[in-house]
Amino acid sequence: AIDPETGDVLAYVSRPGFDPNLFVDGIDTQSWNELNTSLDRPLMNRALSGTYPPGSTFKPYMALAALELGKRRPDWGFGDPGFFTLGGHRFNDDKKGGHGFINMYSSIVVSCDTYYYQLGNEMGIDAIHDFMKPFGFGQLTGIDLEHEKIGILPSQEWKRERFKKNRAAQKWVGGDTISISIGNGFNSFTPLQMAHAVANLANNGVVMKPHLVKIIEDGGTHARTLTVAKASGRIPLKQENIDVIKRAMVGVTSDQSGTGYIAFRNAGYTVGGKTGTAQVVGLRGGKYNASATPERLRDNALFTAFAPADRPRIAIAV
Repeated sequence: AIDPETGDVLAYVSRPGFDPNLFVDGIDTQSWNELNTSLDRPLMNRALSGTYPPGSTFKPYMALAALELGKRRPDWGFGDPGFFTLGGHRFNDDKKGGHGFINMYSSIVVSCDTYYYQLGNEMGIDAIHDFMKPFGFGQLTGIDLEHEKIGILPSQEWKRERFKKNRAAQKWVGGDTISISIGNGFNSFTPLQMAHAVANLANNGVVMKPHLVKIIEDGGTHARTLTVAKASGRIPLKQENIDVIKRAMVGVTSDQSGTGYIAFRNAGYTVGGKTGTAQVVGLRGGKYNASATPERLRDNALFTAFAPADRPRIAIAV
């Protein structure tokens, strides 16, 4: 959780964790082995070093890219059939039969995949990459902690480098872009990057570097220095386009059809949010059934948000 105006980290959690008291007097061999061999990987700092596909939390940025690049107008819409076909392959929406008439607002509120399959196919992967990079996706945030992972913001160049020993796998294909467009595929970001990106959006494109340290004290003189928040950049965005996306994200939590409505219907403040789901493993036929799937193989659930919507003081990714 980050304050968008200052970059201050307000909350920072990685679960499952471990008892730090085990290390005070030197950890015993048995406890050390248990921590290192646990399938839950409690020693991994997930907020900083865990990388995950963002799922549909990626869609507001895709919609903003469409506005900025002139690929869509907010009122443009179509009748969603519930699938998109490319090269003989059918990419399905999560709702069989589709969501009815969909425009930009409703594509975010109900999280319509088909809207973004079409959009991503028109934009192309390199345009997506170039637009997302300034938000901090696949980039080091520069937070005052060690071992931050960079993640993956894919592009044609990235794929050529990633598979340089396998020429057949180097070529970027249309299906790759389709998956990227809804936050899946090669996309892989840290929760810190996701929180930083939504803070940049909430802050109308002004980029503040995330940091935990607020005061530095000299051990000898005890003189205190307050770390001053300074903008590290500004993403050139049109305010009217940002406002379109923010309104839709508020609709996610306030519109009765919104994917986050139930969680926030009694909240005493206005929230802009986006839900997301990302596959951990591919399905080989059949329909996904969470209760019949081992816990570590179940879909990841994600949520990003900022509040209060009119003047955000907190931006989160969980």
